[in-house]
Amino acid sequence: MVGVSDSTGTLAHTPGFAEWSFPADAAAVRTARTLVRDTLREWGLDSVTDVTVLLVSELVTNSLRYASGPIGVRMYSHAGPTLLVEVSDPLPDPPRERVADADDEGGRGLQLVALASRRWGTRPGNTGKTVWFELSLPG
Repeated sequence: MVGVSDSTGTLAHTPGFAEWSFPADAAAVRTARTLVRDTLREWGLDSVTDVTVLLVSELVTNSLRYASGPIGVRMYSHAGPTLLVEVSDPLPDPPRERVADADDEGGRGLQLVALASRRWGTRPGNTGKTVWFELSLPG
């Protein structure tokens, strides 16, 4: 386990587990994408990198849009044949899926998570909520 790093926000990073915390600002999305991509490459999970980065980007963006506190991202790859990804924020309200009209610029994030993941959900936390998804790993 490594200590908190000012440049990456890494809280923990061991084989099969990584956790980061980001301030609620626009740079969090880009930084989260980069860290997730680099970690999955290190773990040899290139086959799920693109979809994981996309879904993390959507969930972190949702957190930025509605919450005002730190955003946490956790990934576990040692939980069997799946990759579990969690995005947490301090807003207790669970996200709501909605059907976006063709002209809408937003509103498709949770639909994308639902369609691209093996399964997904939300759970309340002590100080907010966590939205999670699982992706099947090859082999």
